[in-house]
Amino acid sequence: MRKMMAGIAALVLSAWGMTAANAQSMSVASSEIKEGGTIANEQVFKGFGCTGNNVSPSLSWTGAPSGVKSFAVSIYDPDAPTGSGWWHWVVFNIPANVTSLPKGAGDVKSKLMPKGAIQSRTDFGADGYGGPCPPTGDKPHHYQITVFAVDVDKLPDAKDDMASAALVGFDLHFHTLAKATLTGTYGR
Repeated sequence: MRKMMAGIAALVLSAWGMTAANAQSMSVASSEIKEGGTIANEQVFKGFGCTGNNVSPSLSWTGAPSGVKSFAVSIYDPDAPTGSGWWHWVVFNIPANVTSLPKGAGDVKSKLMPKGAIQSRTDFGADGYGGPCPPTGDKPHHYQITVFAVDVDKLPDAKDDMASAALVGFDLHFHTLAKATLTGTYGR
């Protein structure tokens, strides 16, 4: 029994180590947003009292593990005063051969997304990118830009642009091989 428990513990630690190694080898970068830096007005939402240009940042990623069949991208504000944060951008089914998105790809009318990629509903109630717009007077919020390396071509439950961030997150929970996060801040 003791040998079996030791074997299970070794297997769990080994699997955890592979996940940690994959997460450490994958990275994401943006020309517009630097790690820990303040997000520019160009990326800020236009509406709800914010006067930004609502342009999604360019993103590029490297170091995805083998076995990747697609990518997903999200921007999430854990500091939003909602009890559940705020989803600003949700993109999934990005083909595995794509390792970057150009600035402005979050505008669904721009047609800058790779073929097959789906931008789904954010907490603004629409698909596509919605930039930072925290309440006036709040401390600066943290905007977590995450790229997920996914083990399926298409997420099984999230089918179209009406998929909620929670549904996409559910699928990603079971299909993420590795992920990388870049965090920018913004307050007003």
